Amino acid sequence: MAEVVIHHVNSKYAEAKSCSKRKGNGLTRKCASLVREQRARIYILRRCATMLLCWYIHGDE
Repeated sequence: MAEVVIHHVNSKYAEAKSCSKRKGNGLTRKCASLVREQRARIYILRRCATMLLCWYIHGDE
């Protein structure tokens, strides 16, 4: 499951990266939107991983 999510995140990153090479105001907004979405997804994944790790570590007590 995590591999699928990571692959999806990587494909979004590739879109944002390729988009940044193009010029145009509308494309700049689209690129900014993709970057924002990418950062939000990474933030959520990081929070979930931290929570699961904490549950794993403190679950034995």
